[in-house]
Amino acid sequence: MTENLIDKAKEVLINNFQKGGFTIPSKNLYPFQWKWDSGFIAIGYAHFDMGKAKQEIKSILKAQWKNGFIPHIVFHNESDSYFPGPEVHQSELSPFAPLNIKTTGITQPPVFGFILEKLYEISLNKNEILVFIRSVIDQIYKNHIYFYENRDLFNEGLVYIYHNWESGTDNSPLWDDIWQNIDSPDYKFERKDTTHVDPSQRPSKREYDHYIHLIEIAKKYNYNDKGISDNSPFLVQDPLFNSILLRSNEALINLYKIIGNEKNKVNFLEKKLSIGIENMNKKLYNEKICAYVHYDLRNQKQVPFISSSSFAPLFCGAPDLKKLKKLISTLENKFGGKEKYLCASFDTTNSRYNPIKYWRGPIWINLNWILYNGFKRYGLNKMAKKIKNDSIELISKHGFYEYFDPRKNRAGLKKTGYGGDNFSWTAALYIDLMNDKI
Repeated sequence: MTENLIDKAKEVLINNFQKGGFTIPSKNLYPFQWKWDSGFIAIGYAHFDMGKAKQEIKSILKAQWKNGFIPHIVFHNESDSYFPGPEVHQSELSPFAPLNIKTTGITQPPVFGFILEKLYEISLNKNEILVFIRSVIDQIYKNHIYFYENRDLFNEGLVYIYHNWESGTDNSPLWDDIWQNIDSPDYKFERKDTTHVDPSQRPSKREYDHYIHLIEIAKKYNYNDKGISDNSPFLVQDPLFNSILLRSNEALINLYKIIGNEKNKVNFLEKKLSIGIENMNKKLYNEKICAYVHYDLRNQKQVPFISSSSFAPLFCGAPDLKKLKKLISTLENKFGGKEKYLCASFDTTNSRYNPIKYWRGPIWINLNWILYNGFKRYGLNKMAKKIKNDSIELISKHGFYEYFDPRKNRAGLKKTGYGGDNFSWTAALYIDLMNDKI
């Protein structure tokens, strides 16, 4: 059964691979190349086709802007099955955008540092993979420089996101209170996602108004970061985004030390890693609820809600042992129990929790993979195994879906997988989890 499912996971990736040399997340629903999806997809390929893993990364890096920015979507191909497309984003407004490739002006969590390190770990031919890593690592480093030069307003080692899509957790309840303070227009547009997926499981029309409004503000300033940070009503420091950036810093440090003769880059990354972890613990940890939270820079206050992102700092080694114990207790109290799989994307005891609506409660395998590796980093193999086994059970029972209902017992309902089917990062990370023995 396990071997058959691994073969099926490989088949999902191969079927989603496009002639242009990139892999789409899911047919019809997501017809382009997404930034952090591609990183996770490359991990899956690395276990059986390192050539495609390399190609996946090279493909996204072709769209890197002159200032180091890497967009969250690259429109390699033409498709009318997704909104908002290139005609809405208009990346060409930025003088830094590539002239021959259409992209968004929004980014996503910077995963490629630790993705390169993961490819190095998986590869049986270290010399060969190092040749590839040498060819792309400076582009990843340049992406980190972009964040620290343009998105770290107070030199804290913490960067902001200016759009909820940049977090990766698109319609999380975390943003609800921010939306209440934003007077977005009532835009007229045709959604495409709701023609492929039950609308009740997707963000609302009003939420999309806010999403488009933030894009329009960015376009008004030609995607200039100073213009955006001075004028956007949405500026947030996200523990997930920053944990991934810090973990990628760590990975780049390790890889540059293997490559050698990169002392200045290593020193820069080490400094940012140290100050970033220090300020994450000072600014993003909430002592009252015993979890890491988001920080609303525009209103200068924490957003005091618990989500799966609250545990992402485990991935970069931010919590000390005291915080670690509290985090475990919070996870067990808010997300655990015999009737639930780990780990829901939002606090299951909160009234805003919705177990089937996108990022308002369902389980996402990429976040589970991050938490699995975070707990494993601390030697907490029992908790890591629980998250891994729950992920595998969900996939085994329901397939390679985009996200899953965390509830174990649903009377009369067999299906608990939602969103896109044959979803690439679910398949890719299943392959990696099955190859990671603890």
